[in-house]
Amino acid sequence: MVILIVTISTTLLTAILCVLALFKILTPAGPARNAITHWSSSLGELWVSINKAMAWPNRAMWDIHMPDGISHKGRYLVTCNHQSGVDILALQHSLNRRAPFGRYLLKQQLIWVPVLGAAWWALDMAFLRRYSRQELLKNPSLRGKDLENAARACEKLKHIPVSMMTFPEGTRFTPAKRDQQKSPYQHLLRPRYGGVGQVVYSFDDALDGVIDVTICYPDGVPTVWQLVSGQIKKIVVHIQLRPVDEAVRGRNFREDSTAKEALKAWLDNMWDDKEAYINNELQKSTKTNAAC
Repeated sequence: MVILIVTISTTLLTAILCVLALFKILTPAGPARNAITHWSSSLGELWVSINKAMAWPNRAMWDIHMPDGISHKGRYLVTCNHQSGVDILALQHSLNRRAPFGRYLLKQQLIWVPVLGAAWWALDMAFLRRYSRQELLKNPSLRGKDLENAARACEKLKHIPVSMMTFPEGTRFTPAKRDQQKSPYQHLLRPRYGGVGQVVYSFDDALDGVIDVTICYPDGVPTVWQLVSGQIKKIVVHIQLRPVDEAVRGRNFREDSTAKEALKAWLDNMWDDKEAYINNELQKSTKTNAAC
């Protein structure tokens, strides 16, 4: 029943978004188009609210630490560690209607996905033209163009409330991946700075801050099915509101080696804090289980 209701709501809301996309194409820039953008974001938040009401049966399992100061009308970069498909749902559960609706940097080809491409466009997702290794080898002048493409894709987002969602590790954590890349962390992979750098460069002064999210599963990394079937005992979501380091804001890290090193150090510092927090949470959980 839960899956059926979520499927129906997703289909209906996606259809409405596609209709809004059509009106958006026909509407010139201005108040009317801004209103369509607002309605689209509200539909996205409604979809998340329906999912929360239907698919998260065990509310007591959530341990969310939310800071003061996050504005629903702000513009933020969201960084998060990545372990499971549950991570995205945990972000939605924690930030929906508290932070601006989340957008992602998507490959340009995804705009042609039937139905969903139009819905993503209506939601103002940022579609990026990225170049393959073969294209760069064939035409070296394309190097660095991805950063300018990101800036153009994000231009419209600088003027609306937005949370730019990123998983800097680039892939889900596993012990095998950790060992393969010789990560200095026990519970995290090395963060990649490219996506974060694209956002802080593209938004420049328009970015209000960083919503830094650390997700911890004290009883083991779960699957989405374990979440929707109520099998997870506890999910810890620790959220910090950080300022944007002025040494990286609006800086072209592709061409500026100083900005590149500052970006890497800034991100590594966040990941050091995440590792310490996860270690502390797991130790507390171990002590609690031992006492029981």
